[in-house]
Amino acid sequence: MLQSSENSFLKSNTPASNPNPYNPVKTVTAPVDQATIGRTLVIKGEISGSEALYIDGRIEGKIIMPDSRVTIGRNGKVDASIQAREVVIMGKVTGNIECSDRVDIRSEGSVSGDISTVRISVEDGAALKGGIQVHAEPKSQSQSQAKPVEPPKALAATASA
Repeated sequence: MLQSSENSFLKSNTPASNPNPYNPVKTVTAPVDQATIGRTLVIKGEISGSEALYIDGRIEGKIIMPDSRVTIGRNGKVDASIQAREVVIMGKVTGNIECSDRVDIRSEGSVSGDISTVRISVEDGAALKGGIQVHAEPKSQSQSQAKPVEPPKALAATASA
């Protein structure tokens, strides 16, 4: 009797614990963190904000997102200056880019303008016409990154000694 009641208990809980209803909720909440400008949209003016931005349309003017990531999709065409924490380019950008973390120009991307950043990555096949200024990280970031690197060296030295 106890075994049959346990089995009926497990059977009754199985439909309630079905993970499928939770999966669509997760996929719905992820894009909320990123704004998207679609292929057919054309914006002239200034764009500013604090969430990630994906551009697959056309922008003319200024993009100011100092704490966010700006991604220019394959169909994106940007004739604007860009200020952001991180910029990923798969489309066309004409204008200066000022980035506090990194610029990533993918193989299908092209940039015509000056770039100022801490880190830059240019894949084979990408087009870049302009100047690049790579500057040092702020001291607070470089110190916090240096500390985690030192303990493994000390551990390795202790282990080998």
